[in-house]
Amino acid sequence: MGYIEPAPIIDLENPFESMMSRFHIAAQHLGLDDEVYNVLKSPARQVIVSLPITMDDGSIQVFEGYRVIHSTILGPSKGGVRYDMGVNIDEVKALAAWMTWKCAVVDIPYGGAKGGIKCNPRAMSSGEIERLTRSYTESMVDVFGPDRDIPAPDMGTGPREMAWMMDAYSRSKGMTVNAVVTGKPIVLGGSLGRTEATGRGVMVSALAAMEKLKINPYKATFAVQGFGNVGSFAALLLEERGGTIVSVSDISGAYVNEKGINIKEAIEYRNNNNGTLEGYTGADKINGNDILTLEVDVLIPAAKEDVITAENANNIKAKLIVEGANGPTSAKADKIINDKGIMVAPDILANAGGVTVSYFEWVQNRLGYKWTAERVSRRSDRIMKDAFEVVYKTSVAYDVPMRIAAYIVAIDKVAKTYKYRGGY
Repeated sequence: MGYIEPAPIIDLENPFESMMSRFHIAAQHLGLDDEVYNVLKSPARQVIVSLPITMDDGSIQVFEGYRVIHSTILGPSKGGVRYDMGVNIDEVKALAAWMTWKCAVVDIPYGGAKGGIKCNPRAMSSGEIERLTRSYTESMVDVFGPDRDIPAPDMGTGPREMAWMMDAYSRSKGMTVNAVVTGKPIVLGGSLGRTEATGRGVMVSALAAMEKLKINPYKATFAVQGFGNVGSFAALLLEERGGTIVSVSDISGAYVNEKGINIKEAIEYRNNNNGTLEGYTGADKINGNDILTLEVDVLIPAAKEDVITAENANNIKAKLIVEGANGPTSAKADKIINDKGIMVAPDILANAGGVTVSYFEWVQNRLGYKWTAERVSRRSDRIMKDAFEVVYKTSVAYDVPMRIAAYIVAIDKVAKTYKYRGGY
């Protein structure tokens, strides 16, 4: 078949181009026709807004906000909103596409979206962040909606920001619309189990992959890069299941204890220390990047994009990488990792626990009925296990790495739905 290529891939470290290179490989394996290929490679909608905000000192600062809708073929688009100085349109486009594939892999009836505001929330007061959040929401009233596009927390945002978004949107509609966002506080319709959902999904994926590799979880060692919500819960849940977490890291550096770090203790220390492990005495401090090359069974990158690169991939000693972050492995590193025989549970599979429980929250909001935490965990674990098995079987059937297998599963599902819906 003939392909109409995407824009030239000049820099594979660019997150959007990394996503596209993997998309292209999976499309070749599927024999995707030109029409579907071109529809799926392009975002359906990109919105960029300027947000003038009155700061506490009376000055006016103008922030740039983004919302990219990659696809609504499977259902309303879904994706987080991040507040970070590194936010840019290419990153948001990549994250939106990853959300499409992520929802398809775990068989959730959502398309993919992502949003963000270029700002430094750590340098802003609560009042400034609230004004910024409400302004962003008001500018997106015609984009957001419980049947159109459903935001959620991401880097730099949480239940507080989701509450402000829900309220601002509800005010514009003249009624309470709980289902317009997920990741809300429990009293506003948030779901039990949502806070730990992504980390729990990482744990389930790790154990499923370890079973395939015949790694005994009671004898396994883990290194977890990133000790925020995802990394800390993944570490805690793996520790509860017999694993030894020998290293964790955050912005202050990496901490190593070969006998195992007490994760509950480390979380408590972080929570009482302005959200950082700086000064933690339960382990020896090393350079933050060195955590990636420690001699461990399982490496869990749960921080940011492109931390595993062509420069350091050769030095990775883990037998298994479980991606808690979005896009932690650059496209240039993929071949090196594969040639070393390291299994990767890819991001669009391993960290899909968060969107799974976000979907449960949306369902509960639509029903007007709350589920128990046990029911939420049981159902999300089942979905994650089933998704892993489907991706693993696809990996074997196509003789491809798990990452490409996950893309094949996702793209095939979206492409078939597009065909059934008839295109244009």
